[in-house]
Amino acid sequence: MTIEYDPLNPRPFTDEEKADLERLRNMRDEDIDFSDIPRLDESFWRNAVQGMHYRVVKQQLTIRLDADVLDWLKSGGKGWQTKLNYHLRQAMERERGIKR
Repeated sequence: MTIEYDPLNPRPFTDEEKADLERLRNMRDEDIDFSDIPRLDESFWRNAVQGMHYRVVKQQLTIRLDADVLDWLKSGGKGWQTKLNYHLRQAMERERGIKR
């Protein structure tokens, strides 16, 4: 069975789905059954990384680089722009004190 979904044109909710969403919206936190979900302890949160699966939007720009820097970036072949972004991100995170 194939299920097709177009996020730009989603199908309307059925009456049953609307009723289920309304029931969930009105549910108190105390009434949620977490018995099938393990409790997360401090060690999980200590090692958690915020935004790990977030994909940053790329933006096209024109930039001037020293010729030797560009040669070094391109020396590894395809993917030199990704390499440049990686090194800039490392510098940004170091400056902001972000640990990964």
